Amino acid sequence: MKFSELFHTIQGEGQLIGVPSVFFRTSYCNLRCVWCDTPYTSWHPEDRDITVAESVAAITQYRCKHVVITGGEPFIQTQALIELCRELDAQGHHITIETNATRFAKVDAHLISMSPKLRNSNPSADDRFFNRHERGRIRPDVIRKFLDAYPCQVKFVVDTPEDLAEIRALQTDIRIPAETILLMPQGTTPTALEQKQRWLVDLCKENGYRYSPRVHVDIWGDKRGV
Repeated sequence: MKFSELFHTIQGEGQLIGVPSVFFRTSYCNLRCVWCDTPYTSWHPEDRDITVAESVAAITQYRCKHVVITGGEPFIQTQALIELCRELDAQGHHITIETNATRFAKVDAHLISMSPKLRNSNPSADDRFFNRHERGRIRPDVIRKFLDAYPCQVKFVVDTPEDLAEIRALQTDIRIPAETILLMPQGTTPTALEQKQRWLVDLCKENGYRYSPRVHVDIWGDKRGV
């Protein structure tokens, strides 16, 4: 399978924030978010090969229970993802898969961390990826399938308070439970996050959502492999 990096750190976002975890980052994505914080997996994907057996060996060397498979978009490489999860599950790992929720497959996972992309993710209208991104960024059927089949969290990357209307509409249309929704500020520096976190916390309080900081950004900034 194609991947870009593998490292041992703490989970910086979501329900398992602070938990020591091994991150396995796949390469390639079917979307092109304008603010993508891992462009080396999407806009300019790295093309490194690794087998499932090599992946399992590299992950298990850390003797860490929690594994996060992220991207890019892991579900693009469906068969390899299924095999990797099966092997890791057999060895007793807790598996989180981070996905943009545009592809569905049955996998051995313990938490599906969905991040459906709001309009704020769109490239500029004159970008060659705009139409493809806009058409594909929200798949209500896929989101519903994950919610019905797995423990889930639904993380929305929020750029401005105006994003709330789109989130509420999606919550209603797809029947997303409020307790699974997390709002996370868009930004790759501590300063950018700090400018948004106070009003974002207020939105969470008003709507019964959960706030997710980005601890890895607070600690290391916009740095790879952490």
